[in-house]
Formats: sequence, C-alpha cells, structure tokens
Amino acid sequence: MKKSIAIVNKTLLGLISIFAISACSNTQFLEEGEKLYVGADLEIVGDSLSKKEKSQLKTELESRIIPKPNSSFLGLRPQLYIYNITSEPKSDKGLRHWLKYKIGEEPVLMSQVDTEFNNKILKNYSANVGYFNAKANDDTIIKNKKATVNYVVEPKSRYYINKVNFPTDTLNIINKEIANTQRRSLLKKGRPYNLNTIISERERIDARLKEKGFYYFHPDNIILKADSISTQHEVELSVQLKENTPTIAKQQFTIDNIVVFPDYNITDLKNNLYQIPMLADSLASHKENKFYMIDPNNKFKAKVFDRALQFKKGELYNRTDHNLTLNRLVNLGVFKFVNNQFVISDSINNKFDAYYMLTPREFQSLRLELLGRTNSANYGGGEINLNWTHRNLLRGAEQLKATIFGAFDMQLGGPKDANNIFRLGTNVEFSIPRIIAPFKFHTSGAYIPRTNITLAYEYLNRTRLYALHNFNTSFGYQWKENARKDHDLKVLEVTLVNPDNVTDEYYNQIYDEFGNIINPQLKRVVDKQLIFGPRYSYTYTTTMLPRKNTIYYRGMIDLSANLTGLLSGANVEKGKQKEIFNIPYSQYAKMEHDFRFFHKFSRKTSIATRFIGGIALPYGNSEFVPFSKQFFVGGSNSVRAFRARTLGPGSYDPRNQNASFYFDQAGDIKLELNAEYRMNLFKFLNLGLFVDAGNIWTVNEEPTLPGGKFSKDFISEIAIGAGVGLRLDFSLLILRFDFSMPLRIPYYEKNDRWTFDEINFSDKDWRKDNLILNIAIGYPF
Repeated sequence: MKKSIAIVNKTLLGLISIFAISACSNTQFLEEGEKLYVGADLEIVGDSLSKKEKSQLKTELESRIIPKPNSSFLGLRPQLYIYNITSEPKSDKGLRHWLKYKIGEEPVLMSQVDTEFNNKILKNYSANVGYFNAKANDDTIIKNKKATVNYVVEPKSRYYINKVNFPTDTLNIINKEIANTQRRSLLKKGRPYNLNTIISERERIDARLKEKGFYYFHPDNIILKADSISTQHEVELSVQLKENTPTIAKQQFTIDNIVVFPDYNITDLKNNLYQIPMLADSLASHKENKFYMIDPNNKFKAKVFDRALQFKKGELYNRTDHNLTLNRLVNLGVFKFVNNQFVISDSINNKFDAYYMLTPREFQSLRLELLGRTNSANYGGGEINLNWTHRNLLRGAEQLKATIFGAFDMQLGGPKDANNIFRLGTNVEFSIPRIIAPFKFHTSGAYIPRTNITLAYEYLNRTRLYALHNFNTSFGYQWKENARKDHDLKVLEVTLVNPDNVTDEYYNQIYDEFGNIINPQLKRVVDKQLIFGPRYSYTYTTTMLPRKNTIYYRGMIDLSANLTGLLSGANVEKGKQKEIFNIPYSQYAKMEHDFRFFHKFSRKTSIATRFIGGIALPYGNSEFVPFSKQFFVGGSNSVRAFRARTLGPGSYDPRNQNASFYFDQAGDIKLELNAEYRMNLFKFLNLGLFVDAGNIWTVNEEPTLPGGKFSKDFISEIAIGAGVGLRLDFSLLILRFDFSMPLRIPYYEKNDRWTFDEINFSDKDWRKDNLILNIAIGYPF
C-alpha cells in the first residue's frame, strides 16, 4: 500500500511539474511568422433578441466555429507543450510516437483559420433558425505571437411560423396518409422557423408512412416550401410530395412469403446450395407453420422463429414489426450477423417476400480469464475462471454456461493479522429463450424473455479460521419491457451453507472459557444456514440516452421461508424454531433501493449522485438475518474513506474488537449517499472530486455491538468521507485511483465526531491512519 501511494504521489508530482513548465510560452517553438491560434470570442449585437435568445444563439454559434484551439487546463496547454518538447519519432510506434501524437497536441496556427468561411457558417446557421437577414464580420487580434478572432453577429428579427399547410388531395392514397399525420406535426403556428425541425418533420412523416406499408418511401420525397412575409417576419410552410417521387415510393406493400436462412453463409450461396430470391417450387419442401425455413443441416427448431418473427403473410408492411423481428433475432444471442432483405414477388398487387439471412456464431466457446485485484482492506489477490458456453444446446437457442473458478486473497499489510482467503467453485446456468410457466406470458417488445436455471457450489477457506461449503440453485425469469425497464424474478432460490474445519482459534473468539457466547456475530458466520424463497429486482435507467439529466434506479425484494414459516407456526421467540434437514431455516424480508442521478454540465464536466437505502427484517423462525444477506459499507465502491466492511454498525467502535483479526461488520439497515464531480482534464485523464456518507445498523440490540442498533440518533452516526480521484479512461478499461479521508467518524464521542481539526497532511502517522487509497476498475456508480 505504501509503495502504491508513493507511485501515485510521484505521478501527481510529475503532472504538476508539466503543468508548471507549460505555463512558459509555447510560442517559442513557432516558426518565423507563425501565430498560435488561442480561440475566438463571439458577440451577439442588436435589440431584436432577448437576453435568453442571445445566450442560446451564442452557444450554438460558438460550437460551430472552426478550428478549435489547443485544449487548455487552468489557462495552460500541457498537451501542446508535450508535443513541442518531444522530438520527432523515427517510426509510428513506440513511446516517443505515443507521447507526441497520442498524449500531445499539434499546434493550431492562425494560418489554419478561415474567417470568411466561419462568417458564412455563422450566417447560415442563423438563417437556419429563423434569422434570415443576419450579418457577420470579424476582427483578428495578435499579441505576443498569439492570435484571437473576434466575431460579431447581428441576427436582426427572427421569423416565426404563421401557417402550416398539408396536402388536400386525399384521392391520392399517399397524400391522404401524409395529411393524416398532421395532428402530431412538429411544425406549430407561432413557433420560430427552424431547419432542424423541418428535417425532423420530414423524418416523422416518413416514419408514419413506413407504418402504413410505404416501404420504399424516403424523407427526401417530401419538400416543405416556405413563403416568407418580410414585413411581419412570418413564414408560411407547405408540406408537399415532390413531383419526381418514384412510383414505387407511393405504393403500399404487403407481406407475401417469409423465408428464413438460419445457417446462412456466402460459401453455400456461391456453391448454389440455395438462391435469393427462391422460386416457389423450391420453397414448397421447406414449409413450416407460417414461414419457410432453409436449414439443410437441421441446426434449429422452427419454434425458435415462431416467437421471433412478427410479420404475417398478407398483412401490410410496417416498420414496427420489421424492427421488432430484427431485434428479437439479435437478442437470441446465437447469431453473429442478422440481415434482412425484401424482394418484390408480385409487382401488380404490390407484394414482396421477406428474407432473413442469419449467420450463426460458433455454438461452443471456451474462455480462460485471469484477474488481479486489490482493495482498501489490505487484501490483494487473483482469480482464474474457465468458462464454457454452448449457445444452441437443444437446437432452440438455449444457452448453457459452465464456469470453474479459483481465487485467493492475501493480506498485504494492516494492524491486525488478517487471514488469507481461498475460493474454489463451479457455476452452471441454463437459459431458455422463452418463459416456461403454467400460464401464458406475452411480450411484444424487442427483447426475448428468458427462463433461467442455475446450480452453483463454492468452497471458501479462511486459513486458520474456518471453511464454508455454499450450495445454491435457482429457477426464475428475466425479461425487459424495453431498453429502459428490466425485470428479474427468481421464483425460487435455495442456498445451503455448511461450515467445515472451524478451528479452535476461531471458536475461542466465539466462546469464553465457560462456554458462553461472547461474539454471536462470529458464531452466525459458521452456523448452518438454509435460505429459500423468491427474489425480485426491477431496474429502470435512462443513462443510455443523450440527455443532460439521466437516472438509474434498481429496487430489490428478497423473501425467505415466508409461506413455510406461516404454515408451520414457526416462532423463535416462543421457542418454536422449526428445522428442515436438521437445519433451522432462515425467515426474513429484505428490501433495497439504489437511485442515481446524473447531470451533464458540459461535454467535459458532470456530476453523479447516488442514494442507497435498505432494510432486512428477521422474524418468525429467525432472530437474526443470515450473515450473507446483511448489508456492508466501506471500500472502493461505497464510503471510500473507510476500508471495506470495517464501518459500523452505528456508533460501534471496531477498535474494541476482542479478536486477533478484523471480522466483517454487517447490519440490517443501510443508508448511503454519494456525490461525485467528474471532469475530463485531457484525452484519457479524468478527475473526480467526491463526498461519501453512510452507515449500517442492526434492528436488534446486541450486547457485543454497543451503539449498533438503529435509533432516532442515526443522523449523528452517519460517517462522512471526501477525496479526489484520477481515472484513466482507455475506453475498454477504466482504471481508477481514489484518495479519500474521513471527515466524520461515527464511533468517536457524539459531540466530537468531525475530524477537521485533526487533519495534518505533514504528519506521517495521520496519513497512515486516515489517507485511504482505493484502486479499482470502472466507476463506483
């Protein structure tokens, strides 16, 4: 850990040095007569625009001025400086080439700036948003070999839509359908003229026509004529069909034959094993229920495509069913390429055949994974996974995944003697691309619902302490309503935990010399556990959308033995604890909510926030929630100022643990709040400033965990930490280094939990106890 901190410190020092040196003028590297272009200023003049309109127009116009100057940070241009001081590489490989052309930036010179072209761009964009009479001019200012261009734009009055006309000739079927789209038109009276809105309107009309069978129609077949009234600054728009629109684009097509090639490849096509289009006589022998399937090697069952194909013979073509079919075929997960083609089969009656050419992936694959990891709890280790996948086990796109894994975590340091952890296990998952249930389950979305069956075993050994055998199996369903909404229902999940090789050293931490339990939480770790019941989670996210504000939400409900406990009359408080296979089964109800909000300030800056709240209540047959189902906080993806699983519960002081090792702190209630400001410094280097707050609590009073029970004073027991992080974003991999320190420690005296007065970066012991380095892959949330 000390070595890692030293390396990061040196890296930060190096970056600071580069920034400081780059403050020196980059202009010393310029050739004679060259000027460094450092940017443009733009001013909107005139009284015809409001302050808000000027601001909006200015933002849009500034983004269109080219070229962009060299990137800067705090007024400095370190990337340009790196380019300037790095000598020309002898090849397009190696460190020097990477440093000069990947990290560095070539200087942007004033000679590369075409101000006349930029003036045209400014006027054209102004006209596109309704400022038809805009004027633009520029002035170049040169000082100390640096050039700045000042642009001045005078927009004049903006034109607004006065009237929108749609076709009135409804005897023509396509004009009638265009006229029928008027109700949802994007062009409204009183709104400003905007070329982008006009383009969007053409695309909207095209999309509606595609739903009505006009497969060959194109947005370019529509023209919107504008008639301006200059004295009133208004414009009248007319939606019309172009005179040169092809006849085929004005015709509605219906579906004729549907033909599927589930094992399509170019080689077979070249060898004339089949052809596209296929003759009617050739298709006859390949007839299935509602379509034709060309599968000479019999690799797939026809029912796979019954559920994926949305078109029916004789129905009018529509874009919705077209896209749904393609998306469902892709989401089967068994095809490498999914291609579609429509071939006219009856030009008189406007019919075409739908062909689906599907190229399968390799049905079986074997993958070996080697992983390394470290965490803030002074553990480091590795993992090896051997994964085998069969993507079409029973010829119905069923997926069978089997994994064998081994892992180890070793103590790298720390004040107490932690124990090494070894894990071995296997996991088998069988996924069927449909819902298998005694009831009908209909989905009309683009995503294939799945029935999942899992079987897993894990052997965990904490050296010199104990070993656990963990058996798990589940049966459930997973389905998506759309790209934003995801459901995962485990109808039944069963977990059996059986302890093994519990050492005297561990027992001595649980019992005193008279056999009395002094650490019940340690005892619960090595108790036999039987957990069974349903679990449901719901996820809603808009993070994939190009919006300024996006959200993510995941809610989860986990129940165990609720019905069994009710029917058996189990009540541990009255001495009526029930057993199955001589094991007291766990009975509890657990709920957790994870809500995240993301806001983009600009292309390079954003803020991310997260709230987590959860509660797990034991009842009936259980006095406590099973250890594996409790909540934990701390670590690289939680409250980063505290080491993983060392915080809480409540105001309990872990320094008072009467044990030769640290054991995980768990709770039944969890509250956590995180906020992180993210900034792109340059290219792959990002900066994060964050604050984390949270804790866990128990629902029952436990004498060995004083202060751990949830109470009305829970706010004062919230731990708070803050820090700064560097993130190296290599697209496929994000490497994160987060430095954090505690600002409020819940196990200090109630009126003395803030630590601002203790902060002392120059003190070696303080840094050792309070500065936490979290090294992780990916963002924390």
